[in-house]
Amino acid sequence: MKKQNICFAIGLICLVMALAGCGKSGSKAQAGGYKDTIIFGQGADVTSLDPHIGKETPAVTVTNHIFDTLVEVDGVTNELKPQIAERWEQLSPTSYRFFIRKGIKFHDGTELTAADVKFSLDRAIATPAVAYIVDFISNVTVEDPYTVVVNTHAPYGPTLRNLSVPFAAIIPKAAVEANPTGFIQHPIGSGPYKFVSWKQSDSVQMEAFADYYAGAPKTKNLIMKVIPEPSQRTIALETGELDLAYDLTPNDLKIITGNDKLTVFKAPSLSCTYISMNMRKAPFNNKLVRQAISHAIDRQLIVDTVLSGAGQAADAIIAPAVYGYFETGVDKFDPELSKQLLAQAGYPNGFSCSLWVNNSVQRVEICQAIIEMLRNVGITARLEVMELGAFIQRSTAGEHDMGAFGWVTSTKDADYTYYSLEHSSQQGAAGNRTFTADPEVDRLVDLGRTSVDPAIREKAYKDLAIYLADLENNVNIAYTEINVGGNNNVENFFIDPIGYHKLENVQVKK
Repeated sequence: MKKQNICFAIGLICLVMALAGCGKSGSKAQAGGYKDTIIFGQGADVTSLDPHIGKETPAVTVTNHIFDTLVEVDGVTNELKPQIAERWEQLSPTSYRFFIRKGIKFHDGTELTAADVKFSLDRAIATPAVAYIVDFISNVTVEDPYTVVVNTHAPYGPTLRNLSVPFAAIIPKAAVEANPTGFIQHPIGSGPYKFVSWKQSDSVQMEAFADYYAGAPKTKNLIMKVIPEPSQRTIALETGELDLAYDLTPNDLKIITGNDKLTVFKAPSLSCTYISMNMRKAPFNNKLVRQAISHAIDRQLIVDTVLSGAGQAADAIIAPAVYGYFETGVDKFDPELSKQLLAQAGYPNGFSCSLWVNNSVQRVEICQAIIEMLRNVGITARLEVMELGAFIQRSTAGEHDMGAFGWVTSTKDADYTYYSLEHSSQQGAAGNRTFTADPEVDRLVDLGRTSVDPAIREKAYKDLAIYLADLENNVNIAYTEINVGGNNNVENFFIDPIGYHKLENVQVKK
């Protein structure tokens, strides 16, 4: 068994891939200036334009351009950088002072002040969908119009990284209080792009914000197109309808690699694809059944076939690149053991259930393979495919038997995932859709969460990984690569291993 922490390596890989892509685009691009619009395609629509609600990656790829946070993490170097806060200082193990840049404007022309920061963090804490990222905060106090102090309940190691996550975005207090519904439909941020329109299930359009504190974006217009089928995103890239296509399948990547007008950007991601079993329902409240399901699944076969080798069989719900990962070993594929466990649990002839998944083509294919594997041990699982928003809403309510999910550890720290997916206080919207309520899980999560001593944290996460491997509330399937297909004329694009690709410095030659 071993611990791994390879964030620096990921940053280096991302930099190399990005530079390689930029070099290719520079050599092939036509002369004649730059396009005034960048169009990128993704497989799902935004779930909400409110940054304190829409935490799913398809939403953040859009809202991350509209809103900013106090600090940010460089997607290439993994280093913390100032954003809305020009600097900060730690006053004590539980207190941080942030100095807000003067002159930052929201898209409605009003100035961003410390009052907006306090309002935003208080609102995020009170919002169930994203509270887990900021509820380590005890209170936020305003010292003057450009200074805030963030106090935490206890020492909390990932404080700054959590405040860099897009769900901790700073929003305009006056505008939201004056018209909360209007803000949801027409979001106002301080980011590099301002919102223009949203055609649900089709597209979101944004326009460069000329008064952005870091300078106006390089390209005037930014459009996100919803194209559910990866193959159609690839075709749109080939025909020039898209400049960038997110999250493609291995077969699509082969097509792009074979086209000298296109480029592939890819890097190991920080995400895990997993199956959550609803422990509020029988038979999933029986640990033997959950263990039987795990041993019935051949993870390596899924990686080799569905993912065409572009991934790694998963043993934990956090990826090896995440701080706090501990290798417990992938559960052995053993159908006979699975049958024995089912018999011990009182299901010698198996049982019937449903497996829910959103309409991601690759995730659907993974589920189809899992259903066949479960059938071989006597479990009949019905596949139910639904739109992402409905999938999130209904699984939050606990209507599912089993559900296929993907989770990105956006802070690269184990607390982000273990707290939201495993802690009893985070059931439902925050992420715990197994509805686990286990005192030992809570104790270990809290121990890792409230200590700033790396040795204590790592020991807590090691013990937690071992405990969860036995509890088997989630069946961890695979760590996947992240990829983007691009036109060679795209310049200055850097892939973000989290998936929140930033485009304000990207240009596309005509």
